[in-house]
Amino acid sequence: MYGITFLDFEVSPARAALILATVLAVQFTCTRLWKLKAFDPKSPLISGLSLCLLLRTNSVTLVMLTAAVAILSKFALRVGGKHLFNPTNFGLVAMMLATGQVWVSPGQWGNAALFAGLMACLGGLVVNRATRSDITLAFLAVYGGLVFGRSMWLGDPLSIPIHRLESGALLLFAFFMISDPKTTPDSRLGRLVFAAIVACGAAYIQLRLFRTNGLLWSLAGSSMLVPVIDRLLPARRFEWIQPESAYRRTKEDRNMKRVLITATIVGLMVCLDQPLRAFCGFYVCKADTTLFNRASQVVLVRDGDRTVLTMANDFSGSPTEFAVVIPVPTRITKDQIHVGDKSLVDHLDAYSAPRLVEYFDANPCDVARYVNAVPAATPKIAEMSSADRGRARSLGVTIEAQYTVGEYDIVILSATESTGLETWLRENSYRIPPRAGAVLGSYIRQNMRFFVAKVNLKEHARLGFSYLRPIQVAYESPKFMLPIRLGMVNANGPQELFVYALTRRGRVEATNYRTVKLATGMDLPVFVKQEFPSFYKAMFTEHVRREDMRGVFVEYAWDMGWCDPCAADPLSRDELRNLGVFWLDAGPSPQPGRPSIVPPPGVGPGPQNVFMTRLHVRYDNAHFPEDLVFQETADRENFQARYVLRHPWTGTDTCAGAEPYRRELGQRQEREAQALASLTGWSISDIRKKAGLTSAAALTEPAIKWWQQLWGQTPRP
Repeated sequence: MYGITFLDFEVSPARAALILATVLAVQFTCTRLWKLKAFDPKSPLISGLSLCLLLRTNSVTLVMLTAAVAILSKFALRVGGKHLFNPTNFGLVAMMLATGQVWVSPGQWGNAALFAGLMACLGGLVVNRATRSDITLAFLAVYGGLVFGRSMWLGDPLSIPIHRLESGALLLFAFFMISDPKTTPDSRLGRLVFAAIVACGAAYIQLRLFRTNGLLWSLAGSSMLVPVIDRLLPARRFEWIQPESAYRRTKEDRNMKRVLITATIVGLMVCLDQPLRAFCGFYVCKADTTLFNRASQVVLVRDGDRTVLTMANDFSGSPTEFAVVIPVPTRITKDQIHVGDKSLVDHLDAYSAPRLVEYFDANPCDVARYVNAVPAATPKIAEMSSADRGRARSLGVTIEAQYTVGEYDIVILSATESTGLETWLRENSYRIPPRAGAVLGSYIRQNMRFFVAKVNLKEHARLGFSYLRPIQVAYESPKFMLPIRLGMVNANGPQELFVYALTRRGRVEATNYRTVKLATGMDLPVFVKQEFPSFYKAMFTEHVRREDMRGVFVEYAWDMGWCDPCAADPLSRDELRNLGVFWLDAGPSPQPGRPSIVPPPGVGPGPQNVFMTRLHVRYDNAHFPEDLVFQETADRENFQARYVLRHPWTGTDTCAGAEPYRRELGQRQEREAQALASLTGWSISDIRKKAGLTSAAALTEPAIKWWQQLWGQTPRP
């Protein structure tokens, strides 16, 4: 309930009930099939509650299947009468591998120290009661040592490993999954060895292979070593202590069967009753990135390990002063670099921007039903002198490649130490902020290259552009990340970043910071139409404040084939291809467990096999100590930051429906004012004044007094 209420867990109470009903039903069935002494609900409830916390999927069928696989693994996968896998871990890993439509969101737990301490205290109570505190403490010690050791070797500040170890997902794993007494080694020494193996595997998967959910993958793989460890280091097997009455088949068992069947049917009815939600409304205006004086824009096209990165420059000033240094995870050749079209980024911005829509109340005396309509909505190689190359080598800098692409001179560098790289950059007129050496050194030790670019004035004049076009880079790497640390060195205040992620499967989210959806669908006072830019900036600032500037905010997530209502037309195939969407001609990707999304008639050109996620981040060095790391999920549910104006009916007709409408109108306008105050932090009295409202009490007074209704009198308009 804490996760749903405060951490934006996308797990409805109905879905949680369905998970619990499924695990209980499967446990009950397996108890009969395997002819066990009695049905014990506690064991499946542990697995079911863990799935409620971790399992993410848009398919109700996969929810039930994952829960069933988790419980079945306890009965079917046993070695020497002992579970081979932790049920929750096996269910998640098996379904992630088999379907591609199940995922875990490790960043959604956040990194709140208070929450981490609370979970550690409660988890300590659990593992101590189960006599498995040794494996939890050993795992945390080894994993923490590896994380801190790596950061010290890279020269990173301590805020980075602390940020990683505060993760609620890590603590949940350490206290409630790896400590499962039925799937861990029997001996204490064996448990310590097992904890070290899992910790090393998780660190390798996450920090060397750059894959998300390394904890789950490592535990699943390491669990197959438990029978070997038990054979080499034998000890007494753990058994839950149960009273004798638990082994008697009673009338309660039969009643439980009826309850399980009923709960499953009810859960299915609730979860399946989810019709496609239409947004509609008349589009009014949007809040795009032009509202911010300085806002970086990045387009990330990602499928598998392939990435196309488009960087739109927010630089203003003389082209002679422009220079950019970007860490990249692999070597870049000249044909992987392109100069893009800024209008494509602007189109993405307009298409996905938070929007304002409006409705008009119908005459309550009009019998006709009011229906809202939906509006249709070749590079040249630049040479470097041998003297320049010799100077670079003396500083420990290797110039791996050098090109002129469009109006940019581009150099791909690698280095052996940060001081030499910093010196070379300054000598070659690249503006590097002071104290950048530590960050550069961290990237160097991670074997990252550096993509550096500045304007070629001759080419810039020849091409005739009055602005700097975006730079595009295509590369292949398991790292799905965006380096932001270098830009924060000595930055003057928080920075704005907009990320437009285009993927084949579904929504993109951060794995090392909380991903939070903006509040949406709120009814607001009509005067906001003239102040929408101010409203959006104040609303976003309030969201940032509530998340303590530690969140990555989703402003839009939608299939590129359509929109509703449209702030701009979806991008065409040619536009998407120019942004780097390389799979358009490959046919639709398989979507097991979920049918293709087809927009309603008349609202778009049809699916483009591209899903767009718009993320907005306000960040600084204190709250974002490490680079942004992302994962692509299978979530294709539509979302948009959308705010509604409802224009009241102002007629003077009298009828049975007019007076209730006027009475409700005052109460509705007060709710709109309260919603605006909550979203923005603006003064409620100022809002009422702008909206033409006097006070909350006066709003409930009917426009026609009761005695006027009594004698058929009508007030003057």
